Amino acid sequence: MENQLTKLNIFSVKGIQMRTFHITWLMFFVCFFGWFGLAPLMPTIRAELHLTKAEVGNTIIASVAATIFARLIIGKLCDTWGPRKTAIRLLLVGCLPVFFVGFAHSYATFLLFRLAIGVIGASFVITQFHTSMMFAPKIKGTANAVTGGWGNLGGGVTNMVMPLIFATIVGFGYTKAEAWRYAMIVPGVMMLVMAFLYYKYTKDTPEGNYDEIGYTKHKSSKTDWSVLGDWRIWALTMAYAMCFGMEITFDNVASLHFVDSFHLSQSSAGFWAGIFGFMNVFARALGGIVSDKVGHRFGMRGKGLLLAGVLLLEGIGLILFAQSGTLMIAIISMLSFALFLKMSNGATYSIVPFVNTKNVGLVSGIVGAGGNLGGMLFGFLFKSSSITYVQAFTYIGYTVILVAFIVLVTRFTKSPVAAESFKSDGLVGEVV
Repeated sequence: MENQLTKLNIFSVKGIQMRTFHITWLMFFVCFFGWFGLAPLMPTIRAELHLTKAEVGNTIIASVAATIFARLIIGKLCDTWGPRKTAIRLLLVGCLPVFFVGFAHSYATFLLFRLAIGVIGASFVITQFHTSMMFAPKIKGTANAVTGGWGNLGGGVTNMVMPLIFATIVGFGYTKAEAWRYAMIVPGVMMLVMAFLYYKYTKDTPEGNYDEIGYTKHKSSKTDWSVLGDWRIWALTMAYAMCFGMEITFDNVASLHFVDSFHLSQSSAGFWAGIFGFMNVFARALGGIVSDKVGHRFGMRGKGLLLAGVLLLEGIGLILFAQSGTLMIAIISMLSFALFLKMSNGATYSIVPFVNTKNVGLVSGIVGAGGNLGGMLFGFLFKSSSITYVQAFTYIGYTVILVAFIVLVTRFTKSPVAAESFKSDGLVGEVV
């Protein structure tokens, strides 16, 4: 791909590359905001719909389950339609359940709407794919980490902002049962605005859209499922399940955990849960930046060792958080494991674009789906009536440590020659 940027200036909007950079992370931010807009309002929703712990757990599972399949599909569509068309169509379809969830008045209908809303979580794959198209190999990991991190920031902002929107609506005289429904109109409108911006100001590649440059004519229309035989992809999928899977799980349960364990108000719980997500301003980007620098010096092996290290520290931090006896200790330990979790996110997608350069969208979708698969499986722990939230966090912490050792023994380059190629110029093979 020609005309890829070799430097990342986050303060620039000059050129199609940087315009696309900013619009694609903002698109993911808005989708994340809508995806988890209901999470900080769950104390109110739980009371109004009379949900049991198991039913709340099922809604958490539903919110991430649909994204597993959606990310696989979206990854392939990015390869064939192009990221621009894929993003616009996802935004237009995805905003519908965000708008209409307010019509849910029972557990069953609420569950179905949360399932449908989960589809917009696939926007992450578009962001990572589109960023990979715009930046050169030596900066690709950093650029992916920044767009992914700033997009994930939507999960923190929604935890802080949605309770304020809810409170404002209540202040106008509406009941709490009405307020959470009207609050969801806000992210729905934001998604429509982003669909227009994506249509107006982005291109699929630095050279133009797929249909303008005949890009898809040079690509096979068949899905190359042979990538599933590559162990490195499965190692990255497990790694992403442990970091991003835990992130979306925490976004879903944090407010409830702080309300139930430390007796905070819904607004205060949302604030502290939002701090967790707000660390995406820098932490995921930090993971990508460090990974790029390590990769330049030590090749793909160095990137793999870094990922294993930050996963190990995430697991240890999770166990400490689970054992926190006071709010202050819980917050400190939360910030600690959050740092390494989000660095793990960035370090994972610093490796993804180089594993199979002819199927970047598909590999990105598979690994991204792994994140949601992890979130879904973790959700079963939090819905169990025999396992407390504290125990669930502890079990997950030990699982993250186990996966860290799996990543440690995984070789992300197949030969010393490939490793040396990456080390010298930041590239393994031909970049799509």
